[in-house]
Amino acid sequence: MAKKKEVTVEDKLRALYDLQLIDSRIDEIQSVRGELPLEIEDLEDDITGFNTRISNLEEDVTNLETDIKAKKNTIVEAGELVKKYEEQQKNVRNNREFDSITKEIEYQGLEVELSEKRIKEYKIKIEQKKEVIEQNNETLARQNDHLKHKKSELDDIMKETEKEEKLLQKKSAEYSDVIEERLLNAYNRIRKNAINGLAVVPVLRGASGGSFFTIPPQRQVEIANRKKIITDEHSGRILVDAVLADEEKEKIEKLFS
Repeated sequence: MAKKKEVTVEDKLRALYDLQLIDSRIDEIQSVRGELPLEIEDLEDDITGFNTRISNLEEDVTNLETDIKAKKNTIVEAGELVKKYEEQQKNVRNNREFDSITKEIEYQGLEVELSEKRIKEYKIKIEQKKEVIEQNNETLARQNDHLKHKKSELDDIMKETEKEEKLLQKKSAEYSDVIEERLLNAYNRIRKNAINGLAVVPVLRGASGGSFFTIPPQRQVEIANRKKIITDEHSGRILVDAVLADEEKEKIEKLFS
């Protein structure tokens, strides 16, 4: 039975730096998209809002048109009642009956006046709402065109980078699998808190990458020996020596060339 190869600290450092190189490239690809996905999401939310607003306004118009029909029916019914009362007036037996029917005729006349007034009010409201619907439809059309343009822009970027990103994501998962959980969690935590997403950096000109703080010579020797995982006391980033970094960078570049 073959003896399982021991994973050295150097192996771990190389795997971590490889993962960093891959993840940094994924970050670069995603940054090319910039704010486009968020802009698209915002536009889609706006469009949903406009559609809801227009739908509500159209429902209001339908309800007002129904109200107008009801008032027109009231006018017709009132007219029919007036004719009926006028016929009855011809056959009254006393003044009391005549006055009672006259009041009914007057009441129906008031119903007609009120219904006509309401119809005018409803028509004005309908015109106002239709105006707002038209304005919203114009804005909606502009937003839809804008969304179409943004989606096309994003699709173009995605087509250029999709294949590379899928390969990088696959390799990122592969490299993550060979790193022990404790180290991987530390890497992800540092990367999450770093503005530029760098969790593993080389020592360059006596300082850790992206930092102006000098690393003592003795510490630099320890890093170059690759016998233990060493972090930058200022940024918390994992440190690797420049030679290892160059070797792994060359290896990763060949892998994706």
